[in-house]
Amino acid sequence: MSRAPRASDTLGWIAAATSFGFVVVQLDVTIVNVALPRIGADLAAPVASLQWVVDAYTLAFAVLLLSAGALADRLGARRVYVAGFALFALASAACGLATDATTLIAARALQGVGAALLVPSSLTLLNRLTGHDRAMRARAVGLWTAAGGVSIAAGPIAGALLLESLGWRSIFLVNLPLCVLGAWLAFKHLPADQRGDPHEKLDPAGQLLAIVSLTALTAAVIESARLGATHPAIVGAFALAILAGIAFCMVEARVATPMLPLGLFRLPTFSAATVFGILVNLTYYGVLFVLSLYLQRAHGYSAIEAGLAYLPLTATFIVSNLVSGAMVARFGSRVPMIAGALMAGCGYALLSRLDASSSYWAMLPAFALIPGGMGLAVPAMTTTILASVERRRAGTASAVLNAARQVGGTIGVAVFGALVAGDDRAIVAGLHAAAIASTVLLLVAALLAWLRIHASIGAELLQT
Repeated sequence: MSRAPRASDTLGWIAAATSFGFVVVQLDVTIVNVALPRIGADLAAPVASLQWVVDAYTLAFAVLLLSAGALADRLGARRVYVAGFALFALASAACGLATDATTLIAARALQGVGAALLVPSSLTLLNRLTGHDRAMRARAVGLWTAAGGVSIAAGPIAGALLLESLGWRSIFLVNLPLCVLGAWLAFKHLPADQRGDPHEKLDPAGQLLAIVSLTALTAAVIESARLGATHPAIVGAFALAILAGIAFCMVEARVATPMLPLGLFRLPTFSAATVFGILVNLTYYGVLFVLSLYLQRAHGYSAIEAGLAYLPLTATFIVSNLVSGAMVARFGSRVPMIAGALMAGCGYALLSRLDASSSYWAMLPAFALIPGGMGLAVPAMTTTILASVERRRAGTASAVLNAARQVGGTIGVAVFGALVAGDDRAIVAGLHAAAIASTVLLLVAALLAWLRIHASIGAELLQT
């Protein structure tokens, strides 16, 4: 007699179908970096415009993550997941066909909207399909996280190969077949949606205020390098960001179904892990943006050479991710978080010694230490977030962490990108400043983990 297939029989397909959206999203975070000089030359775009090419994507992604999760609960996770692929494909086509920087930036923002639809809905689907079996869910989440991590590290290499063979537009157009494949996997291997909750609110006031505050802040940081910090437009943008941020907190404290439950930040471990995540992403994405310009403009690397230079990022990221899980199980989350922050901090410190004549061998230790440290810290940080809240709040807590990390990455590109605005001679000095700032920030992150993360947290979660 035949039987219905168990979820464990199809774990590979569940992981593949739900991870594919995360892979596409994370790939487009970093794949564009090696193409920035070519895009700038082809579209006559200054550094400030190139910063917006990166930040328009991550900003839209960050500010819409929480609302996209509520939308998945209300309309159905698979429906939102497939819609995310469709929108991402449409936006990618617009990116590939853009004839000026303004159009490209707008299309990148639309990509960010599609990305926001994909990530929380993919996790909702994964949790629903494996939630009855804790061990299987842990394996599936591990595969989901690893797939995203590898795609981040592999982005510069894939971008360089496409750039050299097919031109910069190909790094966007390649998303079209990837999105078609992702949608097919979803229809083929993920069950139809259950009835959503029609009473789920989307908190439009909170969403609008978050968009205004974060966009104003990012615009002020990016444009201050061109206009000056005392320019009325810059002062006004900073003031708008602060006022909208205060109004956002007031709205979230009073609304019945807040986009961001402020009570979570009264939990010391949760708030510490969230700030830790912001600092990790701020330093990594900010320095990666500067490094891409340094390798190609100051050091004279071709796009393919710059992409291959990042190869150690992929290898050490994979190894350290595997090591992190074992460390959390044995020592709790605090040890790998501290060790990872210190390791990456050492890598950033080494970058501050580079100049335009440095050999690749001088860069290699930093290129290994930085992703190695991130690979240790990020899984432990995520485990800390899950262990610090009630199980029913795990999804919300994860969404808050992901949104905060994306905001950190956006601010990192804006701040560090401002350091290299100008001619090519400013890039080495900007790299040194970004590297020193990153080293200090990760020392702060390590100290925060030491003071605010309980030694046993994380290990207890894995044992329950």
